[in-house]
Parts: sequence; C-alpha cells; structure tokens
Amino acid sequence: MTTAADWWATSICRMEPGVVELRGVPVQDLIGSTSFVSTIWLMVRGTLPSPKEAALLEAALVSSVDHGPQAPSIAIARMTATCGVGLNNAMASGVNALGDHHGGAGQQCVEILNDIVAHQSDLDDAVEEVITRYRTTNRYVPGFGHRFHPVDPRRDPLLGLVDRAVADGVVAGRHLQAARAIETFLNRGRTKPVPMNIDGATAVIYAELGFAPELARGLFVLSRSVGILAHAWEESTSGMRNKGPIPRTVLPAYRAEPPTG
Repeated sequence: MTTAADWWATSICRMEPGVVELRGVPVQDLIGSTSFVSTIWLMVRGTLPSPKEAALLEAALVSSVDHGPQAPSIAIARMTATCGVGLNNAMASGVNALGDHHGGAGQQCVEILNDIVAHQSDLDDAVEEVITRYRTTNRYVPGFGHRFHPVDPRRDPLLGLVDRAVADGVVAGRHLQAARAIETFLNRGRTKPVPMNIDGATAVIYAELGFAPELARGLFVLSRSVGILAHAWEESTSGMRNKGPIPRTVLPAYRAEPPTG
C-alpha cells in the first residue's frame, strides 16, 4: 500500500473521505475568502500572494483573455464547436493550438528577461549581448512588435501597474527595466517603432512576480481559455454546422499541375 500511495505522491492536493486540502489549506477555508487568482498562485507556487501581488497577476490574466476570431486558438475552438462535440472538446482543440508561435511568446520573453537580469554587466551591454545572440537564430524578438496594433492597447495599463508595484515595493523592477532597455535597443535607428506588446508586458509581470518561464505560458493558457470558452459557446448557439475556415461561397485556390510524361 505504501508503494501504491507513493506512486502519485503530491504536495498539491490531499483528498480522503471528508477531506480536501489544497497545499495544506482546507478547501472550506478558501471558499468565500480567497480569490480565484490567489488560488491559482497557491496551487502553482505553494504559498498565498499578498493582495498587491494577486492584483498584479489578475491584471495580466485579464489582459490576455481574448484577441478575436483571427487568433488560431479561437478560430479552431469555434469551428470545433460546430462539429457536434461538446464545449470541452472545443476548448481542448483551441488550447492545443497554443504553441511556440501562438501563445509561447510570453514564456520566451521571460527567458530573455531572466537572462538579461542574471548578467553581471551593465544593463545596456547585457541587452545588446542577449538580444544580438537571440537574433542570430530568430527573426523576431518575442514580446515586441505586433502585426495588428501600432501600439498594443493593453501594454501601457499593465506597465503602469508594474511601475506602481515597484514604487510600492511589491516587485523589484529589474525585469521591467530590462524590457524597456530591450525596447530602446530594438528601436535604435528605426523610423517605425517596435514597441513592447501584450506578451512583453505580461512577461514583465510574470517575471517580476517570480514565475518560472514555463508557468508564464501556462498562465497565458488559463487566461486565453476564458476567451476560448466564450467563443465556443457563442458558436455552439449559432446553429451553424461544420463551419470551415472560409465561407462556403469561397473555395481554396487549386494549384496542382497536370502530371507530365
């Protein structure tokens, strides 16, 4: 029995008849007294955040809930919802599209910020070294620039909250300084700016709060799941069946050439 119990040993949840504890806290003590955001922190970090830490995390989660049907995860969830499956299938299909190119920029940006902050050299020198090295194998620097927004409308409110948190002593501000230094470096000699975007701003928050880079992606998935759920539900009530990626009046271009020989 001990071997069987140790097989799934965990410090996250204790469950036995009449008992449910999350990280050592009885769930009945959390219900009605602890916010969902604070419970997320408790589950992944093992501690409860301060109210100001929880507020900063909540702002990041709110900012990323949705970005419209042009986002692949949302479009996939909507199409799946018309195929005769349940909301759970539609949501899972959308979430499964959140990979390195769609949904992974936050994690990648946290990794870059951590790398810069860990350097012992001058901040500007560290930024130039890290970003130059990164761009030898990557075309884009994650967290900067946006294909739709000249300036991401979610960026400044988030950075303003981080500035306030730094002033209040909630976070140290080193990752925020690094992100702004990256922005300055990327815009040297440019006439068209490359501003920090939502992924960069939320990466600053996750990094300042001490979340591991992988958790930055996981937290984004939690946030975007709200939008995925809303879109999947809306589409499921539309009456549409087997909705494809383009209207039925439009057919894909056919480019096959007749075989030769």
